[in-house]
Amino acid sequence: MSSERTSEKKTGKTAGGKTAKKGGGKTGKGGKAAVRAAGALVWRDRRGRLEVLVVHRPRYDDWSFPKGKVEPGESVRTCAVREVAEETGRHVVLGQPLTTVRYRLGDGTRKQVSYWAARLLPADSAPLRARPAVEPASRREIDDVEWMSAKKARKRLTHVRDRDLLGELVDLWEDGKLDTWTLVLVRHARAVKRSVWNRPRKRDKETDEATRPLTRDQGEGRAQALVPILSAYGVARVVTSPWRRCADTVAPYARAAGLEAEQVGSLTEAAHAQQPKEVRAVVARELRHPEAPVALCTHRPVLPTVMDVVAQAAPGRLLRSVPDRDPWLKTGEILVVHLARRPRGKVRAVAIEKQRPVLAEGR
Repeated sequence: MSSERTSEKKTGKTAGGKTAKKGGGKTGKGGKAAVRAAGALVWRDRRGRLEVLVVHRPRYDDWSFPKGKVEPGESVRTCAVREVAEETGRHVVLGQPLTTVRYRLGDGTRKQVSYWAARLLPADSAPLRARPAVEPASRREIDDVEWMSAKKARKRLTHVRDRDLLGELVDLWEDGKLDTWTLVLVRHARAVKRSVWNRPRKRDKETDEATRPLTRDQGEGRAQALVPILSAYGVARVVTSPWRRCADTVAPYARAAGLEAEQVGSLTEAAHAQQPKEVRAVVARELRHPEAPVALCTHRPVLPTVMDVVAQAAPGRLLRSVPDRDPWLKTGEILVVHLARRPRGKVRAVAIEKQRPVLAEGR
């Protein structure tokens, strides 16, 4: 949990246009590394009214949103859901990213806090099965957790930066862009090179390609590192090319979450070369699938078609976030597309993130 006292500085503007503290480099006073932290604005629709979850820290006697420091080897996304669970006792799924806040601590060290909108996750959900247990915060750290209307929270929140974040959330609510669902596009993790795998074999080329495995270090390591990321986004369905390197990339998450991956033959390299329109149909269908967050894993040669479909759902301001050149995604990298239903029922992307999970030490 976060426990640093902060000092208010003159604010600047982030890329999202919201206020944030000036400074945000990698080092602070005396060459200290910047403190990385993450949190979430957990929200719900209460009879047509927006409510948010806020916490009280007795040490500072302040009201804020749940957040805390990133632990070694942890991603900011995993940190965000863990901190919410520790400080509020609620498990959440991340929605779209909000403004990243930057400010200085009392000793001059810079701090950078990444935030997401988030919603509650049912206790029996598959993504929760893929998460480790968390230890609740003590009452010395958090002594009150309360759902508040946006109006009440604006009055209760202690820090200007939190009120700015709340304003951003309210804007999304009023614009109909807060209630989203997620499609996570995955490029398979690093595989054994084609030349190495095919060299000693005299079998059919496509058969060889279908069985080419992940490398033991980076390939399998990246597949394992995807587990907490996919869980953070609440992935409840896994769709994959049946070729081994794709199936094995999402297998660790599917096992941890108790899911059966759906293998779709049209997502293979060979099928795409023959019928790219089938890939278009699969991706378009998943873009319109609001019931549950979906992870879809495929190959680099298939990604241009996938990205073209995504680009058609992205407004102009987001087009630059859609990869448009080779390799589109690195091995084991994901593109997270947050979608909302707009006026007249049209589905549009409202935010896009790209993330490559960090390998555990020793990989």
